Amino acid sequence: MTARNSKQTGAKAASSASKVLSNPKSTAAEKSAAASALAQAPKSTGQTSPAAASKAAKVLGNAGSTKSEKSSAASALAQTPKSSKKK
Repeated sequence: MTARNSKQTGAKAASSASKVLSNPKSTAAEKSAAASALAQAPKSTGQTSPAAASKAAKVLGNAGSTKSEKSSAASALAQTPKSSKKK
């Protein structure tokens, strides 16, 4: 079972995510992370899926990713629900 995450994407991160999505040079992973970040903007109730979180992590680890791309990826990762483990 996963816990609900109440964090949302801020205006600056949403703007960066929008730029990533409109950039034809952005990779699929970068666009996925940006889309996930936008899905968690204040008017949305979505959260980052495990698949999108994995792609966002790859964007953060890519030395060629821009500041905007990394910002979007970080925002998406910050909104990944935390797993609750049973003891």
